[in-house]
Amino acid sequence: MKYTQIWKITYPILLTLLAQNLIQVIDTAFLGHVGEVELGASAIAGIYYIAIFTIAFGFSNGSQILIGRRNGEGNYHKIGEIVVFGAVFLWVMALLIFLCTQAFSGAILGRLLSSEKVLKASLEYLDWRIWGLFFATTNVMFRAFFVGITRTKVLTFNAIIMALANVFFDYVLIFGHWGFPAMGIGGAAIASVISEVVSVVFFLIYMACAVDLKKYGFTGIVWTHLQVIRNILNVSFSLMIQYFLSLSTWLIFFLAIERMGETTLAISNIIRSFYMIIGIPVFALASTANTLVSNIIGAGKQDEVMPLIWKIVRMAILISSVFVLFLALFPELSLSIYTSDPELIRESIPSLYVILGVLMVLSVGNVFFQSVSGTGNTRSALLIEVTTLVLYVLWMGFVVFYLQASLAVCWTTELIYAFFIGLFSFIYFKKGNWKNKKI
Repeated sequence: MKYTQIWKITYPILLTLLAQNLIQVIDTAFLGHVGEVELGASAIAGIYYIAIFTIAFGFSNGSQILIGRRNGEGNYHKIGEIVVFGAVFLWVMALLIFLCTQAFSGAILGRLLSSEKVLKASLEYLDWRIWGLFFATTNVMFRAFFVGITRTKVLTFNAIIMALANVFFDYVLIFGHWGFPAMGIGGAAIASVISEVVSVVFFLIYMACAVDLKKYGFTGIVWTHLQVIRNILNVSFSLMIQYFLSLSTWLIFFLAIERMGETTLAISNIIRSFYMIIGIPVFALASTANTLVSNIIGAGKQDEVMPLIWKIVRMAILISSVFVLFLALFPELSLSIYTSDPELIRESIPSLYVILGVLMVLSVGNVFFQSVSGTGNTRSALLIEVTTLVLYVLWMGFVVFYLQASLAVCWTTELIYAFFIGLFSFIYFKKGNWKNKKI
């Protein structure tokens, strides 16, 4: 496959991930001009929400793998039922998660957070943000469909609309412009929910107007075929656990940082936002690797898998290098997006340099890791994730609690993750029996 073909599939996914992550990044940028407490609280509450949401994201990724395999096989009529049954399952799951979150989040965060101010702001954000779970789960199933059939251009338009909606409502609801009340951190959460609603409406209109519903089996679905959900779960269950564990350990990291002080937590939220933004090309290319590997195996072209992965790795390294060079040369300018406090900017620079190094390692590691899932062997992917997270937590405990090191040294935990996730995934492709995996 040519580089241009890979990029045609990747860039709409990139824009979609940009829109999804911009919800958190824009919130962070606006809240950075409200106060350190709000900035830090949005990190805790945001990651708490994402950790919950990743259960649904793992399910949608399993659906994407199945859709890609059916697309590669030419069994297009089997795709619609995967999307519809998957969306129904996620709505039921979202309802259960919503009820549990409303009932127990206060008690959970109350035990984990040391700052009463951060706790209060986190719960205010989460009380509004959790409503978006119903629409976010719908969006990920639409994304799984379009990525799985490699028809990703629609994701570009959705990304733009979603981002614009979030920027507008953040501006008017956080600060109280144009007659709206100034809601602070609560306004940021409401803006995020509205942007997800806008995204769902866009996808529904596009599906009705531009997708051959009959070709992909959206018409005449037999609702008694609950076996479809079981098939999705066979692939997805390991991914659901994998993503939840991954984000949960990141939440643990931020909870540990919170105990170092409100300023340190605020700096970490800024660094997290940079990490998510500059990592988007890598995440997009890794998602492309996931679906292309699934499609190629479905078409019976297993020998093309490794050359494809290395092409995508080279693209990830090249694009990441551009971000790394710019941020390394102009750190103060880049950090000023989030805060005008010169002391906060100065203290953020060492940690920023650490994540620039992480990004280069992740350019290899994440592409290989997502390719493991693309083979359909999600249990192996879970084993790789769990093994890596054990090393991650051990290193975090050593530098954060034992050494009580500086914030920049604490962020080297991400380097541990990026290196070992890539190493174990590379070994899988060298040693694992993945070519004949049936799903």
